This record gives sequence, structure tokens and C-alpha cells, in this order.
Amino acid sequence: MNQESLSGWLDRQRVTEVECIVPDMTGIARGKIVPRDKYDDVEGLRLPEVVLLQTVTGNYPDDDEDYVAPVDPDMVLMPDPSTARLVPWALEPTAVLIHDCYKFDGTPVDLSPRNVLRRVLSLYRARGWEPVVAPEMEFYLVTTNPDPDLPLEPPVGRTGRSETGRQAYSVDAVNEFDPVFEDIYAYCETQELKIETLIHEVGVAQMEINFSHGDPLALADQVFLFKRIVREVAIRHSMYATFMAKPMEGEPGSAMHLHQSVVGVDGGGNLFSRPDGEPSALFLHFLGGQQHYLPKSMPFFAPYVNSYRRLTRFSAAPINVRWGYDNRTCGLRVPHSGPAARRVENRLPGVDCNPYIAIAASLAAGYLGMIEERTPTPPLATSAYGMPYELPRHLDDAIEWLRGCAPLAEVLGERFVRAYCSVKEAEYEEYARVISPWERRHLLLHV
Repeated sequence: MNQESLSGWLDRQRVTEVECIVPDMTGIARGKIVPRDKYDDVEGLRLPEVVLLQTVTGNYPDDDEDYVAPVDPDMVLMPDPSTARLVPWALEPTAVLIHDCYKFDGTPVDLSPRNVLRRVLSLYRARGWEPVVAPEMEFYLVTTNPDPDLPLEPPVGRTGRSETGRQAYSVDAVNEFDPVFEDIYAYCETQELKIETLIHEVGVAQMEINFSHGDPLALADQVFLFKRIVREVAIRHSMYATFMAKPMEGEPGSAMHLHQSVVGVDGGGNLFSRPDGEPSALFLHFLGGQQHYLPKSMPFFAPYVNSYRRLTRFSAAPINVRWGYDNRTCGLRVPHSGPAARRVENRLPGVDCNPYIAIAASLAAGYLGMIEERTPTPPLATSAYGMPYELPRHLDDAIEWLRGCAPLAEVLGERFVRAYCSVKEAEYEEYARVISPWERRHLLLHV
């Protein structure tokens, strides 16, 4: 769909308002809402470039002037017509359009997560490669919780009861929330999101929905929109849906597992397999790159203090980047498949990540491995949980690891990586000022 056909589509859908949105570094939708009768007359919507640097609390890093000019300039938002969708919960016909960020000279804004992913994809295409991804999204349904000082609790289902134990893969446990998932599927169909299976995960009222494999940018867009859908549906059913990485004490965390493969841009097959069906050299180099660079990329996969609560031993989450065939204890799993479907599952990202940035970083690690011809370790046939930690344990350590990795900065954009680290440092410093209930409970009268 081009700009002219976009205008016709808006008219045919009788749209009265257009949500013009961009994802910031946290993955939050920022933008403007424009009346339909004004939209065609807008010659490039504008937002302050510094909007992309907002922390999850709405603040900005102290050194934001290192990345955005002191005069606080605007950037131009240009719609991607392929992202035009209806907003299914709006009272009047409303469209949502994801926009790209440009400077006034027409160059892409390198702080934009969508542009960062495009940058990585262009490196692949320059070598005749085309990555294919498929995200898996885990999340919790919880009771409404207006008081952030109170722990989260599972919601009440159709039977009038909350789950009292773990119900992994239980169909009946999913059916407890049939009205919720019927609306999620209906809304996803309206927005043309290609979701596949729905399962009950290990945690209490923890669910997982998988996406069909496809183009990384299109899938990042779908994940971005999917999170909005799930949160909106949950609120309409008097509950919350949370994409926190570790929302409930004593329950497993929530991940965004990412399946990755590479095909030829000329219509060639899966480049991870040789003609005889055996693993290719590119497949092994991709794995080697993931092992070498993913630990240095952790702020992209575990972007908050809470994210690292998920990455603990024996908790259905990885603690290292060992790899193995159908080995879920590893950070990198190669599922059983035929040669055409050979792929690498990156199990490190939490579902709290920005999908554009996480996909870009994961593909960047594989790209570097392929061009540097890195060799992976032998596949692991035992549990990786008993092996040493290979990942940073805290956000501040992760930021330091990322700052020291020049190859990743070259692929993702040096200015973007520095700015992203500053955003994460600002969030960490704000968190460090908070005194937790644990500290009051155990230290107040005992030390």
C-alpha cells in the first residue's frame, strides 16, 4: 500500500481518527492522534527527537544533550502504509499507523528502534541473506492492582475461582479465560496479526501465544501491536495482562523466545542447511556469533532491573549461552526439524524487551558470527543449569558489558548504543533510590 492507496483505505474504512505512533526505546507507543479530515493535509507530522530517549518512568537521561541538539529539535514522522490497521476497541472507526522517524534532510533518525532494525536487515541483504524470525510471547493475567506496593495475584476465571497451582499445558486452565482469548483472537484478526498456538505456560495464569515465522520488521510491528491488544482486552475483562519479565514471586518469568533462520534473498532455501541436509557452516557461525555477542547484548534482552530476576538457575530461564539440540535448559536451543526448518531459538529475551531492538540485537550477533566465521562450542546433551553463569547478573553490569563491545556498536549504530545505555543507566539510578519492602522487613529492626 502506498500513500495514495492509504488515503483511499482510510476513506473506505470511514476512519474518523488516526493514531500516528512510533515505538520509543522502551517499546512504548508515542505519537499523536489526528482527525481523519486533517490527516492528508499534514505535511510530515513532527515530534521532538528527545521523545525517543524517554525512560520507562517518563524521565530523560542527564546527558540527553549528547544525543539530541541543545535546541531540542523536531523529527519528521512518515507513515509506513503497510502498517495501517483498524483499532478494534475504538468507539468510532479509528486507524493506527506506525511511523518512521526522519531528520529534515531525509536521513533516518538513528535513535529510532525501527530504524535500528532496518539497519541490521540492510547488512544481511547486502550479503544476499534474508533473516526469518518467529517470536513466542509469554505473559501473565492478574487481578487488577492499583496499589503497586501489593503483590500480584491470579485472576478469577469462569468457575469463580483463581488457580491454586501450576497448570502447564492445561487446556481446561486456558478455557477458564475463554472470553478473554476470544477477544484477543478477534482483535488480532482485525489487525492482521499472524498468531498461531495458545498454551498455558508453567506459571499460575501464565499464557503463551506464538507468531508465524516471517519478516523481522513485520514481526516486530506485530509484537508491538499485540502487547497493546492484550493489555486492552484484559482491562475490558476487569483484569490486567502484564509483560513484566518477573511479575510474581515464586513463579517463573516471562520470555520472548525468538526463533531465527536465514534464507537466500534470491529465493534460495534455508542457508542453515547444506544440500545434503546437514548443518551448514553458516549455521555454526551464526551460533558462534550468538554465543560470543549475546552476553554483551543483555541490556537489549533484559532491559530492566526486574528482568534479571527471571534469569536464575532452575527457573525455566537460561543462565548461559550453551547450545543444544532440543535442549530447553540452554540459552540457545535448536529444535528438532527437517533441513528446511533448521533454526536457532534464542531463549534469552524477556517479554519486557522492545521487540525491534531485541530482534535487531539477536540478528546482529548472528551476523557478526557469520562474517567473522566464529566457531561455537560443541552441543550440550546435558542440563545447562548446572554450568556456570555466562550472563551479567544485574543491569548495571550488563550496561558495562555492552558499552565495551565495539563490533555491536558498529552494526547497531554507535550513537544509538550510547544513547540506549544512558536511558538504562537513568532507569537504574532511579530504581536504586527506592527502598524495597524486603529492606524494611529484614533490616529495619534487626541490623
